[in-house]
Amino acid sequence: MNAPEKVPTTPEPHVMKTYGRLPMALSHGRGCWVWDTEGKKYLDGLGGIAVNTLGHGHPKLVPALQDQVSKLIHTSNYYAAPLQERLAARLTEISGLTNVFFCNSGLEANEGAIKIARKFGHDKGIARPEIIVYEKAFHGRSIATLSATGNTKVQAGFEPLVEGFVRVPLNDVAAIEKVAAGNPNVVAVFLEVIQGEGGINPAKIEYLQAVRRICDDKGWLLMLDEVQCGIGRTGKWFAHQWAGIKPDVMPLAKGLGSGVPIGAFVCGPRAAHVLGPGNHGTTFGGNPLAMRAGIETLTIMEEDKLLENAATIGARLHDAFVREFKGVNGVVDIRGQGLMIGIELARPCGELLLKAANAGLMISVTADKVVRLLPPLIINASEADQIVAILCPLIKEFLAQPAPQQ
Repeated sequence: MNAPEKVPTTPEPHVMKTYGRLPMALSHGRGCWVWDTEGKKYLDGLGGIAVNTLGHGHPKLVPALQDQVSKLIHTSNYYAAPLQERLAARLTEISGLTNVFFCNSGLEANEGAIKIARKFGHDKGIARPEIIVYEKAFHGRSIATLSATGNTKVQAGFEPLVEGFVRVPLNDVAAIEKVAAGNPNVVAVFLEVIQGEGGINPAKIEYLQAVRRICDDKGWLLMLDEVQCGIGRTGKWFAHQWAGIKPDVMPLAKGLGSGVPIGAFVCGPRAAHVLGPGNHGTTFGGNPLAMRAGIETLTIMEEDKLLENAATIGARLHDAFVREFKGVNGVVDIRGQGLMIGIELARPCGELLLKAANAGLMISVTADKVVRLLPPLIINASEADQIVAILCPLIKEFLAQPAPQQ
């Protein structure tokens, strides 16, 4: 009797299943294009979620990083780090702030901002300092940044959350004033200039200006999370600069290293000296490779006029979407600034991720109903037009289908 034939099985993956991944694996990229392991080509409308500022395989960045890898990748913060000082000097120059702490991610940068606010409060004699945060905000997935985040879905299962946060709606000055009048423990306001994960929701210029005035009047810190919307994405170095204000604390990450992990929080005079030796630290933060990536990114952005490109191509995309979706039932709003664009639809649209990938375009869907575009800042007019040509018919076809029954 013959033995039963063995049925081949797919090995169980060893990476934890914490991501809802599409059925594709990327192999390499060049400019605003990437290829998967099967040879299929995609236009990158996501930029690694606002990370790949210079696209893929940039001809100036790659040799600079190769040079740095051959010299020094990591030492320790026991020793002076000249590249840290170079990048810090450049960040303070373009921001108008004074001092920088380097870490590895946006989460860590935001965690550092929270620590600054709490110590700032304790130094003023406030035993239980509180921070104003926002509905629909997203600041990270550590326990503290998760608590500052305004999304019950990502908080679920990780309670108890950290105390010390007072939540208000975005662009509502009266809500801030009400808290200011009744809560003596508040020490800071913490907000994204454009909420990314929350659905591309911009803070209005007048609102940012009003919050800056309130913080000055009350002696609070204004902490502006520019992790996703900073580093030229809106057409200025930092999104808050459209309002003509300066924060006291500004967390950065994502696009600062063009794909090399990096984070930072940049501080002005009110916050720059709150943390002292022993108050905060990191093993990998400020390593030479990350610092070189940040230096080269900012230099190339300036040389290649990528801020101007972000503003110009972003306006081109926005105008094209307005034109294409005029009168289309189910398109709720088109918003954002520069190359940070959200198209809000009337119903959940997560299935568009795979539809777009099958059509050769990488996008994101956030807040269930918002198609999000964050392409590399090197994108040109022809590539922007290709995004429109691929994406708009997909959205129209999706909206033309009957909504699924609840």
